[in-house]
Amino acid sequence: MKTAVSINQKEKERQVKEMQTKQFAKGDVIFREGDEGECFYQITGGKVGVYANYGESGEKLLTELGKGQFLGEMAVIESFARSATAVSLSDDVEMIEVPSGQMDEYFRSSPDMILEIMRYLGDRVRVLTNDYAEVNAAIREMKPGDTSGRSESLIQRLKKHAAYYSMHRKTASQVSVEAARQQEERNLSEGFSVQVEQFPKGTVIFREGENGNCMYDVHSGKIGIYRDYATPSEKLLTEVYPNQFFGEMGMICSDPRSATAITLEDETTIETIQPEDLYDLFEQNPPKVRMILSHLSSRLRRLTKDYLNACRLVYQVTKAEENNEMPSAEIQKETEEYRAKTVE
Repeated sequence: MKTAVSINQKEKERQVKEMQTKQFAKGDVIFREGDEGECFYQITGGKVGVYANYGESGEKLLTELGKGQFLGEMAVIESFARSATAVSLSDDVEMIEVPSGQMDEYFRSSPDMILEIMRYLGDRVRVLTNDYAEVNAAIREMKPGDTSGRSESLIQRLKKHAAYYSMHRKTASQVSVEAARQQEERNLSEGFSVQVEQFPKGTVIFREGENGNCMYDVHSGKIGIYRDYATPSEKLLTEVYPNQFFGEMGMICSDPRSATAITLEDETTIETIQPEDLYDLFEQNPPKVRMILSHLSSRLRRLTKDYLNACRLVYQVTKAEENNEMPSAEIQKETEEYRAKTVE
């Protein structure tokens, strides 16, 4: 019986991959900025370029993707329009195309891809987090209208972030009303769960600097995420409520915990999710795994929005300075408010 099941599974994998394999020649447009996200791709061969303003003035190659990487996953996971244009850079591009309605079948045929996509999104969060920290530091250093004391390092950073805004200012997108409603209505504690425990107020779930190997789903109660917990510089970064996740970056990227997590209410109930739990969780409760992916994608999109807003300030200040003008009083005020908000 086990042999039959194994054969059936392998046959299923073969059929799914054959059905969804797509080939592209060099120069083929795979999808365009602004298109609806009806599928995503797993690249199995060749090179793909991701462009801003493709075919227009200011065209810019943002990144190159190759074998084993994913393309267009955020538009499918969160029902967004495409934020860039994807073009085949070689004649041997081959990809597995996964329509939005067949994500479950894809994961059943390739269960290891659940964690792979999570890691892929997590790596992008980590890179963008570093860029966001860099632009915040640059805004704190610059004095709008006064370029005399700027170091060459600061000038280059300002140019980098201003250029990012210039390339991406047209691509701001909004999640569909239907997708937002579905996300809000879904109760993550429903259905199959793995390790669920209840804790009293003040329990330390993990500490800043510890190595993380799991993530958490809040079923009830409230979690506080703190930097420098129990020190004079303690700062509450955010609160996590039921139907929200936390700690995912430690699990998927093996990063040390960047903050400390504390229960803020008695009888706070949380579910601990290990990497090895993901496929069982998917088999028993697929919507929950989809919501974990949506959580990661949403985190990346919110971070992108915050980064783009910071880059906008840099762009507006430097643009005025290029024209030998003082930034407007409104921009100067907004910059000062932003600097005060991001003081570490």
